[in-house]
Amino acid sequence: MSELSPLDAEIRDLLRFAAERSMLPRFRALAEHEIEMKGEDDPVTVVDREVEAFLTDALTKLAPGVAIVGEEAAAADASVLDRLSEACWIIDPLDGTANFTQGREPFGTIIALADGGKAVAGWLYDPTTDRLCHAKVGEGAFVNGERITARTTGQTPPVNAISRLFLTPEQNVMVDENLAPHYTLVDIPRCAAEQYPRLALGENDVSVFKRTLPWDHAAGVLWLNEAGGKAARIDGSDYRVDEHGRTGLVGASSEAIWDEFVARLPE
Repeated sequence: MSELSPLDAEIRDLLRFAAERSMLPRFRALAEHEIEMKGEDDPVTVVDREVEAFLTDALTKLAPGVAIVGEEAAAADASVLDRLSEACWIIDPLDGTANFTQGREPFGTIIALADGGKAVAGWLYDPTTDRLCHAKVGEGAFVNGERITARTTGQTPPVNAISRLFLTPEQNVMVDENLAPHYTLVDIPRCAAEQYPRLALGENDVSVFKRTLPWDHAAGVLWLNEAGGKAARIDGSDYRVDEHGRTGLVGASSEAIWDEFVARLPE
């Protein structure tokens, strides 16, 4: 691993500690009572809550006065989302919880630092490989301290990672008619901490996200854009972390692939 900045090294150490203490020992070892359902197909575990509590405390000590927006805190109290327009840390303590509860990879932890509604720094951590994807606005994108440039798969047709899980019947028809003829369709990993790296590291070319929650996307959008790919709203506008309830986001390994994909979507 190349040398990290002091902040990146601090965040990496926090993420490693959380993984080694809470995540990895419970992977494929969760008891039934350690899993609850927040909603349909939306599990939460003791690991989510334990990691969020640890990171909330650690980041508060690291930067006193900067607000914290954790996924589980927001689930318990929606007023937490009001902090998203100010300087804040955004935490997804266990991204890919559904995978984790089923004893399969990928899963990870995502942290973003936002100000004025936009991410200014982000970290996506894979605890099983110790991979840290990180970026700061205007400074490029990195994997374990090595600067990277987004690359396409090079395949024809391009590889489109798409989930039908949250699509309406009409949207499924659109996928079959507008997208399937022009792309190799593959499933998503159900883990943004893995999907964004796939878009920059030559595994996928484009992916569309219906749900765009800030803890899932703030860090990844910044990282992919800093790598030279493109992540933006379907209308081309920038992704903001404080647009509650807004749907639709496209990430791609290049601007050309992003443009081509969006042009195929119906008005």
